[in-house]
Amino acid sequence: MIPVFSPTPQHQHAEPEVTLAIQQVLTSGQFILGSQVTAFEQEVATYLGVEHAIGLASGTDALHLALLGAGIGPGDEVITSPFTFIATVEAIYYCGAKPVFADIDPVSLNIDPERVAKAVTKRTKAILPVHLFGLAADMEPLLELARAHQLKVIEDCAQAFGARYRNQLAGSFGDAGCFSFFPTKNLAGYGDGGMLTTNDKELAENVLALRNHGSKHRYHHDKLGFNSRLDEIQAAALRIKLQYIDTFNQSRRDIADAYNKAFESLPIQRPQAPEHCHHVYGQYTIQTDNRDQLKSALQHEDIGSAVYYPIPLHQQPVCKPDSAGAVFNTSEQAAARCLSLPVFPGMTEQQVEKVTDVVGDFYRTKSCLT
Repeated sequence: MIPVFSPTPQHQHAEPEVTLAIQQVLTSGQFILGSQVTAFEQEVATYLGVEHAIGLASGTDALHLALLGAGIGPGDEVITSPFTFIATVEAIYYCGAKPVFADIDPVSLNIDPERVAKAVTKRTKAILPVHLFGLAADMEPLLELARAHQLKVIEDCAQAFGARYRNQLAGSFGDAGCFSFFPTKNLAGYGDGGMLTTNDKELAENVLALRNHGSKHRYHHDKLGFNSRLDEIQAAALRIKLQYIDTFNQSRRDIADAYNKAFESLPIQRPQAPEHCHHVYGQYTIQTDNRDQLKSALQHEDIGSAVYYPIPLHQQPVCKPDSAGAVFNTSEQAAARCLSLPVFPGMTEQQVEKVTDVVGDFYRTKSCLT
């Protein structure tokens, strides 16, 4: 079986170092907000070129606390994409704010800045672009729009650690960047974990308190907060993984290049990155009118695939009260046509070749078009 993702090769690559790092944490007896978390935060900040990095319990918490830390609250509107994971809008709702959707670009599948401009109202307080599938959103016009309307920009970087836009890393553009270390992500932990990055000292101080029960000093609580702390064991393991992130991302890019060449003559819309973007392929996602048939053909040959995302957010029951009657054609078409193929560091040439052979054979048969 070729899974759509496997953490095993990454783990095997770094296993001796990760095992030693975890053993050192166990020996230290320090498990919460200790030296490993502090060091990992500093290393991520250095890698991304930002002033502050704050370890959190999950990527969802990073989004939530970024919005709260930026002052987003009840009555505010936050513009985001309808074609993303539910966590993006969960974070908005958690603040008492309202998500306002702007449709996506049909090629990048990221939020369309022109649609964002049309969605701005007097209640808009922030833009939340998602760097989907490892491709950075079109940040330049989004930042210009934010400056013109005095809006916050919170980047959802869950699928894009190491992605670049005009040679600048995702997570370093807006008021805050929000990362997930879920085991399937580019920088993958051994459980849940997240991080917020920012150059805004006040926002960073707010989030540092919010992650730890609203406390900046032990047993002194200036505000109500949360229990959202990255633990020492995850931080220790992620410090090792961070040393290999460029290698892991290049492996994903090499697999994507092989797919792109093999699928060049097929009736498939391949993922495309503008020249000024460095795609890190959190997912390798094609678009095809024969999505469900192709998925079945792959499954028959023991090849995994996944549909991200089968229902756009404006059609989800939880969002319908705020988007009743809304139509976002591009997102709806993407939901019907997208299929993600296996891509993960350590995937073998034989595995890649099997995927390309099965996809090619599928399209070379007339039955797929009947």
